[in-house]
Amino acid sequence: MTRKGTGKPVGAAHANGRLANGRDYKEAAARLMSLINPGENTNPIISHIVTASIAYADALTAKFGGEVNQKDHGALLKHLRAALGNRLPQKQLKNLQSILGVKDEVQYGVRIGRSEEAVKLLAQLEEFATWAEDEFSR
Repeated sequence: MTRKGTGKPVGAAHANGRLANGRDYKEAAARLMSLINPGENTNPIISHIVTASIAYADALTAKFGGEVNQKDHGALLKHLRAALGNRLPQKQLKNLQSILGVKDEVQYGVRIGRSEEAVKLLAQLEEFATWAEDEFSR
């Protein structure tokens, strides 16, 4: 059995709500990306990408595991693996890990986000979201 860390039991309505939030944050990130000017700080866009990825992962852990991760976003990967088992492709785990890896720096740090990084992370989110939507529809 995989150790998951702290989790909070939730029901089906929570899974659907987190899926809707994932979609909305992904859309917000894409819209902001279309408005960015060269040299502008992309941390607000990346923050939406991070939040969307967490929401998508929460939707899956809620639906298939009956709980969502609490407090420790690093444990989210373990929660997702525990909920989906071998149905979780390594590629999607790496996409999520890459996105979560910038969370603290983007949301709490002082460095300026670059557009190249935001483009890369948005592409990873799009790939992760497409896979998550497919899984969620099972």
